[in-house]
Amino acid sequence: MLKRFVRPSWTCSRCLRRQCQQQRHNSAAATSAIATSPPPTAFSLPSHVPHETNSDDRNLRQIFDSHAFWREFSQSSKRGKSAGLLQNKYLTRPEGFQQFVEVTLQKCAPIIDRVVRANSIEEFKPITRDLDRLSDLLCRVIDLADFVRATHPDQKTQIAATRAYGLMFQYMNELNTTTALNDQLKRAASIPEVWDSWNEEEQVTANILIRDFSKSAINLPQATRQRFVDLSNEIVNVGTDFVNNLAPEKEFLTFQSSEMKGLDPQVARRLTKWGTLVMKMNGMEASLALRQVEDPDVRREIYMASRTSSADNIARLEQLLKARAELAKLSGYESFAHLSLSDKMAKTPEAVNQFLQALTTDNHAKVLDELDEIREFKKSDAHSNNFPGNLNAWDRDYYTSRLLSSMHTKIKSPDFLSAYFSLGTVMQGLSRLFNRLYGIRLVPRETRPGETWNDDVRRLDVIDEKAGHIAVVYCDLFSRPGKSPNPAHFTLRCSRKISGSEIEDASRIPHPFSSPKDAATDGMASNINPDDGDLYQLPTIALICDFARSTTYSSTRDRPTLLTFREVQTLFHEMGHAVHSMLGRTQLQNVAGTRCATDFAELPSVLMEHFAADPAVLGLFARHWDTDAPLPMPALEERMRLDTRMGGAETEAQILLSCLDQAYHSSLPMLPGFNSTRTYHDVYAQCSVSEPAGTAWQGFFGHLFGYGATYYSYLFDRAIAGRVWKVVFNAGQDGGAIDRAAGEKLKQDVLRWGGGRDGWKLISKALEDPMLAEGGEDAMREVGRWGVRAEGGGIVD
Repeated sequence: MLKRFVRPSWTCSRCLRRQCQQQRHNSAAATSAIATSPPPTAFSLPSHVPHETNSDDRNLRQIFDSHAFWREFSQSSKRGKSAGLLQNKYLTRPEGFQQFVEVTLQKCAPIIDRVVRANSIEEFKPITRDLDRLSDLLCRVIDLADFVRATHPDQKTQIAATRAYGLMFQYMNELNTTTALNDQLKRAASIPEVWDSWNEEEQVTANILIRDFSKSAINLPQATRQRFVDLSNEIVNVGTDFVNNLAPEKEFLTFQSSEMKGLDPQVARRLTKWGTLVMKMNGMEASLALRQVEDPDVRREIYMASRTSSADNIARLEQLLKARAELAKLSGYESFAHLSLSDKMAKTPEAVNQFLQALTTDNHAKVLDELDEIREFKKSDAHSNNFPGNLNAWDRDYYTSRLLSSMHTKIKSPDFLSAYFSLGTVMQGLSRLFNRLYGIRLVPRETRPGETWNDDVRRLDVIDEKAGHIAVVYCDLFSRPGKSPNPAHFTLRCSRKISGSEIEDASRIPHPFSSPKDAATDGMASNINPDDGDLYQLPTIALICDFARSTTYSSTRDRPTLLTFREVQTLFHEMGHAVHSMLGRTQLQNVAGTRCATDFAELPSVLMEHFAADPAVLGLFARHWDTDAPLPMPALEERMRLDTRMGGAETEAQILLSCLDQAYHSSLPMLPGFNSTRTYHDVYAQCSVSEPAGTAWQGFFGHLFGYGATYYSYLFDRAIAGRVWKVVFNAGQDGGAIDRAAGEKLKQDVLRWGGGRDGWKLISKALEDPMLAEGGEDAMREVGRWGVRAEGGGIVD
């Protein structure tokens, strides 16, 4: 298969959960920070580092922290003729998307013809690379267009990108059901002389393509294959509608203001008119009310309404699940979970269940201890007349919040620590960390006119100390009207070797570029790899966050954007995905960077969260924006202990969602009378606090679309990341988090392979644990036994 059913941006469950948990305090929105001339930092570059490296390090901070510096730095991007979006010269205007599609189809045609006509040993040998090139051409349009249609502020550009996406997606599905391509690839792989001529990347890619072709009902009659294409399109369309309509059945609830005792007065005043308070059920106010309102009957009403999704969206979900179940049957699989997991580390739903059961066992005692503590607090609560011995679903958030608030802390407010985390210094710290671990750094680069989709976007080039320019990262980190609040990592283009014949082929098609090389790469970033002397297209990445903009501090100074520690963790997390793309520089795009098994893709990002809380890493950059005082680590440790105080409940919630995801993608949707609400309650009967009858939360579970049958991946990779942190980086002890040898081990054993080697083998080597090498149910169960708590020293994740 030339591209998986849906390749979502890497927006992990934790990123979205954090976004929902964070309140936007007025003080936080106004907090932002730095002098035009920044104060000295705690990190001193070695004397042998070139002057330009010191300059790049300073500039990196200032382009995010200083208005004046950014205005001057970005002047060139506002003058002259458009270079095209991301320097793709086809995309100087919205109509260019159609030209981009047409040129791409012209490039695809001779590749398909060459593969279909192959009939000798020598003609069969390049088939894997040809099909990978075909896949890359499709992804160049699909991935970029998908990003642009969701991100670009111009409506005409959005429409053009959407049209390009639809055309190429349809074409891709047709190729995925073209029997000649599948037959030729299988024929080539069956010839020992051809197979032995392929390197490991080519063999892995061939197996991926053969397996994915088989998922596409390739061996079935034409009518069945057409049904597969129709179902694939239905899944995309219905799934998109499902995600775009995550709404409650009751949009608003109305209360008398006297019933809302305990609710933040500012929030209450904003929602109240003439003594009546009107509250949205899909907003932050409902979540806040569940934590603050004293009246248990009010909390119950809010809980029920905010956990009951609209009937229309539940219908969309059930249509999506039934279409997926039918598609799996067409492809010869028992269920969509069996189909989806066949190329993941887990392999089978049974193995996923082994992992989740082991993790539940590991987490059980912690959940019970937390519940006992909350119940005891409820019994002692003077305001409680709500059955003190029982804990209802609408009580949990309220008493958890009360319990945590009652704990003594030196920190007056969550904003206290933000003063030590200006956005520029955090980006500076990430670059310094990557330089310590991997020998790469982030260098600000002026953009050309039309290169970015918004004037706020900063371009960073990734420079390797030996290989030179290896990647491009576009950072769109500031909030603005209409922008999605969800943090995300997008791979807009993967690493891939560009052959000489490819450059020749591109030069034969009329193009707007100054050289055949640019015609072969659409004008986007490329560089010569010093290891083999060949041209590579460079990974091109977009990082999206929603941080509050900086504000004016005085007539001569800016106050930079200051991040909460959770936002620092979010940025480290997304940069973990990015570094996987940067260092996973493979010759074939099908296995580059984050193009790996879904249940392996979250490992680098979750691991980065451990680094965000490590004292040695924080010592590289975390200093007060105004006074230059170092971060008070005891204060951060205390805040982290409070933030993770109820970690057992959070883990249980994620286990239940993972179980629900597995149930929905089993064979159940094919049964007569399938009811997703009944299944939801069957799964949540396992919850330590009973879910009341009448709720139907599943219509809010947007991850069911992008992560169908693989939602367990975050928990799975969190468990593995905890073990890697302990074994490879010594849990941060004795400077382990900034140790170059440890970084090189992770880079060589895990990151550089992307998806080009089985994840179990990579983890087995990194952890020096041979038992894991073959994977299977026993290995999945073992990872579940590790749990998801941080091990060793340092701050709990």
